[in-house]
Amino acid sequence: MQHQIPIEKLGKEGEVMAHAIEACVHCGFCLPTCPTYVVLQEEMDSPRGRIFLMKEVLEGNLKLEEALPYLDRCLACQACVTACPSGVPYGELIATFRLWSEEKRHRFPLERVFRLGLLRTLPYPERFRPLAKLGAGLKPLLKPLPLPKPLKAPLALLPDRLPEEAPYGEVYPAKGERKARVGILLGCAQRVLRPSINQATIQVLQENGVEVVAVPEQACCGALNLHAGDKEGAQALARKNLKAFRDVDYVVTNAAGCGSGMKEYPLLFLGEPEEEEAQALAAKVKDLSVLLDELGFTPPPPPRRPLRVAYHDACHLAHAQGVREAPRRLLQAAGLEVLEPREWELCCGSAGTYNLFQPEIAEALGKRKAENLKATGADLVATGNIGCLTQIQAYLDLPVLHTAELLALLYEGKDPLA
Repeated sequence: MQHQIPIEKLGKEGEVMAHAIEACVHCGFCLPTCPTYVVLQEEMDSPRGRIFLMKEVLEGNLKLEEALPYLDRCLACQACVTACPSGVPYGELIATFRLWSEEKRHRFPLERVFRLGLLRTLPYPERFRPLAKLGAGLKPLLKPLPLPKPLKAPLALLPDRLPEEAPYGEVYPAKGERKARVGILLGCAQRVLRPSINQATIQVLQENGVEVVAVPEQACCGALNLHAGDKEGAQALARKNLKAFRDVDYVVTNAAGCGSGMKEYPLLFLGEPEEEEAQALAAKVKDLSVLLDELGFTPPPPPRRPLRVAYHDACHLAHAQGVREAPRRLLQAAGLEVLEPREWELCCGSAGTYNLFQPEIAEALGKRKAENLKATGADLVATGNIGCLTQIQAYLDLPVLHTAELLALLYEGKDPLA
């Protein structure tokens, strides 16, 4: 596809977008893997349809506002990247387009306030925690009321009770011979909604000879801001992490979206002084499952009874980072039977804050995912992302654990179903 995109006017971002658009041959392999196309059955709600829309906008043949309803419905799950035989870097395209287009679009006042509220609270645990506690406390009173969608969706996803987060030490020594020294990304919303994931991650790493540094100067990964088109906010958070994680062998992430977000730092600093440093940090980022698999996993004692575990692939782990086998190998090495759900490639509907902005589509995807997971006959579900965990648990009556939580329970000799 020959483009007429005015690259010279768009700078580095224009080169990224033009390259991705040219690579698409409109073959259609992406259609059955795209969550919105599967749900809505509309060509413009497919990856190739959105690529056409972005091309038309960039070439000046289509108004941005006409394309935005379809582009906003994209989950950026990157299932199309896995399916694409032409190697179209759709993830880079949609992220860059959103950064480019944000200042050019019009938002209604309520939408603007809601978006700004999320960007100013979710990435900051000290701000998000009191609001989440308030919401959890008011949930029984507010749930029956006819609330507007921007309030109803986040309220439904809040747990009835928020767990307390224990203070972090700065260094957690490895058990036995030290294999690596890593910094752990503690995250933002995860620290409020499920702090046990970080605690379990540290414990599992220690059991495997890894020294863990919980750098106090770190910040949110910035993925929420990046995918919302808030370039300045994303860069501010990323700069803190560029500095915080200079002196570790690896940066371990236990949330697929965070790991993917940090690997996108070079995209965030295209043509800027930090670009080289961003590339260096991105190369050090590893998902927990990948690091354990590469270092040589020391499995915990086998479970006290046979356990069937359905593993859910988080999109930003399986599609954006290309990681599927490592977590399965860990679970199998731990003596668990790993079951494969149908339609593993389809997003659960969480996708960062997607389930807050597009609750109807997210609900349809969440229910579909829950049905496929339950159909495996599993005793419980394991996954590698807090967003997926929260979304799936809302529609499924089986226990849903992070991979790290499940392994930590086995190291402690506990029954995960108790």
